[in-house]
Amino acid sequence: MRIIVPHYGGPEALRVLEEDCPEPKRGEVRVRVLAAGVSLADLMMREGIHPETPRVPFTPGWDLVGLVDRLGDGVAGIEPGQLVAALPISGAYAEFVCLPQRELVPVPSGVDAAEAVSLVLNYVTAYQMLHRAAKVRQGQRVLIHSAAGGVGSALLQLGRLAGLEMYGTCSSAHTSAVSDLGAIPIDYRHQDFVTEIQRHTGEGVDAVFESIGGTHIWRSRRALMRGGTVVAYGLTGSLRGGRVASGRSGGRHRFRAILIFGLYIVAGLALPGRRRVVLYSIQTLKRLRPALFRQDLTALLDLLQQKRIKPLIAERFPLAEARTAHELLGRGGLQGKIVLVPQAVVA
Repeated sequence: MRIIVPHYGGPEALRVLEEDCPEPKRGEVRVRVLAAGVSLADLMMREGIHPETPRVPFTPGWDLVGLVDRLGDGVAGIEPGQLVAALPISGAYAEFVCLPQRELVPVPSGVDAAEAVSLVLNYVTAYQMLHRAAKVRQGQRVLIHSAAGGVGSALLQLGRLAGLEMYGTCSSAHTSAVSDLGAIPIDYRHQDFVTEIQRHTGEGVDAVFESIGGTHIWRSRRALMRGGTVVAYGLTGSLRGGRVASGRSGGRHRFRAILIFGLYIVAGLALPGRRRVVLYSIQTLKRLRPALFRQDLTALLDLLQQKRIKPLIAERFPLAEARTAHELLGRGGLQGKIVLVPQAVVA
């Protein structure tokens, strides 16, 4: 069984497809999926607006953790039953997935699969933005948007380990959760985050982690101190209630938002104040520097095994309830990550 998107659109576009178990080709490994993450990127791909959107029909799912089930010809150094993780970008919403061996990262035994899958997209994104894009140092100040979400809560946990002074935008319902993770919460519905940052710091923050996109990038730049950096990594502002904000759904429009990113990056370089905007893309960095992805995910899995980080799991759903998972994520207001798991695991 796997989930497919036969046409771009809302959660109703998701279909359950029953088919024979796939066979691994030469150099591939068949993985029995134990946990597949559900992300806003999946919703954007379903709507046809994410830069990575495949042509229909396709199976969504950026990240997975599972057990090695069968080896294709030419595969060595990995054993059936081994726990592994991968970032296929699409295809993870399935009971079985065949992937090239080079895509698989070993997962320590004994860790929860749902917690481990939270690291693959969310925590690697957070870790690389902190340490490879912003290059944060102990004692620096940072602002994290959507701080109670999957990537936001990962940024808070990793930022606390790095010794940062943190501020996080969230709804009033999540202020205590953001405080518990070590940040000063800013209620984005009732407080202006630029005003609050200036009130708390007097000069601004060293870095802003910006997940919304569009004109929100420019407002985030106003929260920076001189020499600061906005790390732009999301386009969630292009969605309203989990659907395309413009109302023009049903097509494949992959590059509209990227053009907006480009304009803000150029403007940030041209204007005075040495406040820059940089674009972070986990898939681009993984393609250019695959060894870094493996290195960073392995480091995070070690932190998970040592219980130094604890991913927040919002909900676990059976694979067949992917539509419900998309509907819930689209409504917003969640703490942590939604994970799809096999029916037997849920029961």
